[in-house]
Amino acid sequence: MAADTPLSAAALADLLARAAAEEEWDGPTDEPTVSTTLAALAQASLDGHLGIELVQVAQGWRIRTAPDLGVLVRRLWPERALRLSRAALETLAVVAYRQPCTRAEIEAVRGVDCGGIVRTLMDRDLLRIIGRKDEPGRPLLYGTTPTFLETFSLEDLRHLPTLRDLDALRAEEASLATGARGLDADDEPAPPES
Repeated sequence: MAADTPLSAAALADLLARAAAEEEWDGPTDEPTVSTTLAALAQASLDGHLGIELVQVAQGWRIRTAPDLGVLVRRLWPERALRLSRAALETLAVVAYRQPCTRAEIEAVRGVDCGGIVRTLMDRDLLRIIGRKDEPGRPLLYGTTPTFLETFSLEDLRHLPTLRDLDALRAEEASLATGARGLDADDEPAPPES
């Protein structure tokens, strides 16, 4: 798991099969067993509080630091965090949910020009050109990348939150904010004292 990109169960099974052929491995090499073993190890890494976790992201597996220890690792290796503007996040969300889509389609949703933002997201390997639309002018079609999935800890695009999930999250945040102010959802704030 020292790879710089997530490895699929099939790729790991292939590596193990090659190692077995060279008599460097005598364990299982079939993909179903490797997949089952990876899932069991992933659960054990979460249950065991080991400081690391095995997670499935971008249709592959990766070992990474447990989130609660991230602050310590960042002190060891200060790295510039990926910072995205609100406009970049909006553009990325439009593409993630509507891909493949053209720049004009992105701009129709956002209501503003997004050429510079699309280029920046491509430079950061979060978006890529995935083809051309079959219409006059043959505009470029954009989609997300495996780096996008990995950055946002998604196994695949099916794991994007749904509109219902987002509405529930907004309601929960509003409830927490109301509770933090000491109000019940039905209470009216007290009028200011004169």
